[in-house]
Amino acid sequence: MEVNVLLDTNILVYHVVGSPPATEFLNRVIADHSFGLSILSVIEFLGWHGHSEHKFLECKELVGLGTIFPVSEAVAEKAIELRRFKRIKLADAIIASTALTNDLSLATRNVRDFRGIKHLQVINPFN
Repeated sequence: MEVNVLLDTNILVYHVVGSPPATEFLNRVIADHSFGLSILSVIEFLGWHGHSEHKFLECKELVGLGTIFPVSEAVAEKAIELRRFKRIKLADAIIASTALTNDLSLATRNVRDFRGIKHLQVINPFN
């Protein structure tokens, strides 16, 4: 399956807590296109200290349905460029640069965090 959407960590979190817009969006991208995750989102999502053992295993299975993108040299260079010219958190810079480097749209509820990033196509499943 072709991956064309990178999920921000918050889409996974909203899905797990039962948010209908996040769950509906996630179900669509799994069924239609598959999805990608930055390795940073995987660490944020699975590394949350509040997971019960059962919930951790469910979340790990969900992550396993996607394509995981590493922080390659190209992603790192793009993240450096973003941080040099825009006030952006490191995690957001890596996630945005992963989407840009791999020609993916970014699905997030935190649209404001990515505003003004040239060529980044952002999807807000909550609109």
